[in-house]
Amino acid sequence: MSAPEISSSTAEERRQFVIKRFECQGDCDLCGNCSLLHGRDPQSLYDDYIAGRRSFMAITMELRR
Repeated sequence: MSAPEISSSTAEERRQFVIKRFECQGDCDLCGNCSLLHGRDPQSLYDDYIAGRRSFMAITMELRR
């Protein structure tokens, strides 16, 4: 499932995508979300994407560095 484009989605659609994308799977060894997020709240980390200021991929690449 790819992130909704900023130009064709609402902030709520983007928020729901982030919530669903980083939903706890209960199996940290296979999921990898916690290691990317470093224990931080995904909605806070992706606030610029939700607000339409930066792309989902740009934020993800920054978090991976």
